[in-house]
Amino acid sequence: MDKRNILEWIICIIIAIVLALLFRYFIGTPTIVKMNSMYPTLEQNQRLWLNRWGRTTKTLPERGQIITFEKPAQIKYTYTEVDKNNPKAKYNEKIAFEWFTYNFLEIGKESYIKRVIAVPGEHVEIKDGKVYINDQELDEPYLQSGVVTDVVGPGFDNFVVPENCVFAMGDNRSHSTDCRAFGCIPLEKIESTVAIRIWPLNKFGKVE
Repeated sequence: MDKRNILEWIICIIIAIVLALLFRYFIGTPTIVKMNSMYPTLEQNQRLWLNRWGRTTKTLPERGQIITFEKPAQIKYTYTEVDKNNPKAKYNEKIAFEWFTYNFLEIGKESYIKRVIAVPGEHVEIKDGKVYINDQELDEPYLQSGVVTDVVGPGFDNFVVPENCVFAMGDNRSHSTDCRAFGCIPLEKIESTVAIRIWPLNKFGKVE
């Protein structure tokens, strides 16, 4: 193989890698469930296909949709740090090459998978083990019988969802670190919605 052929192969490989990265970032990608925070809806080691078109079009997900989002920079708050007038998760901004390696190559990146419970402008209140949206108890058929929704310690239990943000929780409420602890997720930090479950085959299909 001469130098010209080698160069052509290198160029083809580079183009293929770039196209794959662009597809994964803007269109969709597979993933593996690693935690139990969405049990029984999702179980560890199940394979999912994530739809990232919403991130590309800057479209907020709807209530009930399961999303993935970038892990906030701060997970735990003290009582004095919880600002219910601005219940927004905190992130450290990345620029230039650091942003590229973190978001496109996903080096060192951690993501959470949760269900959208409330959207911008809605008043959320968590009390007596239940969730209330605009003073109406939320019907949550996806939860196991007897599941209680509480906020342990300092957290967000009575607030209005800010503009361009969502409030999300795991279905396995007692084993989920979610927006109750760190606040609402801004649109620009939402990575994808769960499109379908692709494994195991006997559970293949839409996830609700």
